[in-house]
Amino acid sequence: MKITVKDCLKLDAFRGSTVLCCKDDTGRRVRSVSVLDEANIDMGVERNGVREQMVITHFWTSKDNIDAQVKAVTELGDKGISALVIYLNDEGVRKVDGAVIKAAEEVALPIIAIQDTGKVTYSMLIEEVLDKILYGENYSDNILNNTIYHLLNFEKHSNFPAALREAALFNKYQVVLMTEEFNTILTVETRHLVKIEDAVSAARKEDAFSTTGYTRVDIEGVITYWGYINIKDQKYILVIVDNEDEYSGAEMTKLAQTIELAIGMWKYTPERDSRAEFIKSAVRGDISFCLTLLDESALRGMQFSSAFCIKNGDQNEVTEILSKCKKDHDFGLLTTSEGDEMYGLVYTEAGTARGIEVKNACLEMFDKLKSGHKETRLLHVTGLETLEAAVDGFKMINRTGRYMEKVFPFKRVFSKYEMSMVSDCVYMNSAAPALRKMYLDLLEPFEREVSPNKGKLLLETLSTFVLDAGMNSNKTAEFMTIHNNTVQYRLRKANDILGAEMTANRVIPGLTMALALKRLEED
Repeated sequence: MKITVKDCLKLDAFRGSTVLCCKDDTGRRVRSVSVLDEANIDMGVERNGVREQMVITHFWTSKDNIDAQVKAVTELGDKGISALVIYLNDEGVRKVDGAVIKAAEEVALPIIAIQDTGKVTYSMLIEEVLDKILYGENYSDNILNNTIYHLLNFEKHSNFPAALREAALFNKYQVVLMTEEFNTILTVETRHLVKIEDAVSAARKEDAFSTTGYTRVDIEGVITYWGYINIKDQKYILVIVDNEDEYSGAEMTKLAQTIELAIGMWKYTPERDSRAEFIKSAVRGDISFCLTLLDESALRGMQFSSAFCIKNGDQNEVTEILSKCKKDHDFGLLTTSEGDEMYGLVYTEAGTARGIEVKNACLEMFDKLKSGHKETRLLHVTGLETLEAAVDGFKMINRTGRYMEKVFPFKRVFSKYEMSMVSDCVYMNSAAPALRKMYLDLLEPFEREVSPNKGKLLLETLSTFVLDAGMNSNKTAEFMTIHNNTVQYRLRKANDILGAEMTANRVIPGLTMALALKRLEED
């Protein structure tokens, strides 16, 4: 219920109080109440300077410091609090100084003075204001009772969604129920104000998900509340949209609890999240189950362009980049998370001839993803068409993911080309020992013809040159933090030991494989 400072002044707790300034601004909304009694004024302003919050204080810690009081009033006013309530006391602030009142007038902040006789304590005032915010003028006509009335009307409604829709229409709110993967299960729209995917992006960016309550998020002027509920031991995300910005956070939390109770009473079971199951099955390599979900998940007829995995990425940052790229390039995206890994599948409608465009969009997206945290690693198989190819891509990612950094320690993004080579190396290590030995024998002269330490140093330089630096000596020097002349000298020595031109077209494939195998077996 929308409650103003003027409404609060009618409460018993404010009987005998005086509005010292800005009486014309008492139409401001009050959403919450807090107490400012911190020893440090800056800390007090930081903790209590919340827009549309009524702040109560004795100014105990600055009772003799008018400058500190002026500073607090100015900064609280700038932060948009509803009003400042000052308790006057013979042992504290006896009278609000004119400089404080002047500062309040400059920021249009109502100051209310209450004589502290001990009859009206902080707790009494807070209780009355919160009751006013939560219940309004008439408890029997508030959002909770109205919602309960509609949600539990089993005679009128045939199912829970129908009951919830009527409750939402009557009380001017909207509801969205989503899985933890942000796939929509149930939507009760009473007014189209913002796209769900835009709302999800904004909420994740602001870290809006609390385990204990509901967090208010303003999305382009649309007021939403985000939190978790449990349905049959499964966690879901519940979003409530306050169409008219009428209700408080406390009311929204109570409303969410009411909806959760009603779900249990209706024995409502959310629809299966077929898209979440689809992407999870694809990651597992279960093509058969994916095929059975194509129709249910509305993915039949889609072209699957890229399968990818992001490791050690900042979830909010990653989600923001993915959402923006999806919106900018108009492609579909499915994601699922397992620990510190996020798997994704990019798709478009088949037959739209957008293959190259979407492939380039994916590569641009991966480039943006790698520019974030240095610990982030990204594996992708891109430039695909079929579901079968995408599932095979996830198989390759899962088969090689743990080895990629060992072979390519300086890389952050790994494509199907690097992964296919590492996959062959892994296969040889486990199932083709003779073939593995044939490749490693190419490097045997480094152990036989020079000392162990020198051979190891030359091999390290050669590996960096071939596997990491793209056969660029300057980059090799940069990676190894040595001079380019040293790199050139070592490469000439390595060339002599190999007895062949290492960069020749017929030499480099076998040499690359041998160096990769060598790195895999190193501790």
